Amino acid sequence: MSRAWTISPALKASAALHVGAVLGTAAVPAVWPWALGALALNHAVITGAGLLPRTHLLGPNLTRLPPASQARHELALTIDDGPDPQVTPRVLDLLDAAGAKATFFCIGWRARAQPALCREIVARGHRVENHGDAHSNLFSLFGPGRMRADISAAQASLSDITGQAPLFFRPTAGLRNPFLEPVLASLDLQLAAWTRRPYDTRDGRPQQVLQRLTHGLGPGDILLMHDGHAALTPEGQAVILATLPALLACIKAQGLHTVTLQQSLT
Repeated sequence: MSRAWTISPALKASAALHVGAVLGTAAVPAVWPWALGALALNHAVITGAGLLPRTHLLGPNLTRLPPASQARHELALTIDDGPDPQVTPRVLDLLDAAGAKATFFCIGWRARAQPALCREIVARGHRVENHGDAHSNLFSLFGPGRMRADISAAQASLSDITGQAPLFFRPTAGLRNPFLEPVLASLDLQLAAWTRRPYDTRDGRPQQVLQRLTHGLGPGDILLMHDGHAALTPEGQAVILATLPALLACIKAQGLHTVTLQQSLT
């Protein structure tokens, strides 16, 4: 399965600039310094866009839930970097206690190490989505072949383990390059970022993490948290465990409902 890939306006403009620079320099050699400068600036912009997880410059990117979902007062809680055998089961218990649903972006190799836990996520009514196989910090530097291999490996593992093919992909730290969108299109996956990020992999202070997630909280928000690689509180607890009950209470108090990313599309 695959979906149509349409090059983004920004990449169309980049391609046109490259063609124009070549043709212009061929016609008027004296303009080469200006052409080179324009190309350097263009490459800087494209590279910079890859460092902005919420940008749409490189292609479609889900950063808020669709309008129909917003109208239903829904938001999505997404949880990355698991499954973690120590943290994920306790996260699932907290979600059950609040009647909440979440989307877990799981790492391929971790899922293969904890297949029963992956299946439990789905059995409890949540969704497992694709967070890459190796979760490499160099993912945004991958070429299209290596990028496809990494995503495909995780897609195969997660599909086999859970019986459900992931619909969404999220790269390591949300960083990417222009090769990602055509690769995702060929695999029929959709890029999903977030609306609110609490930096809970490096800040173990529950109140600060909660503040980043709840300030201006509203319908359609996509919240990011981590069960894997979670920062620890001063007491040595994964910060998601210390923060999640208050977050879910805040969501309920505002009349909002948690849904999986898949549910938001219906």
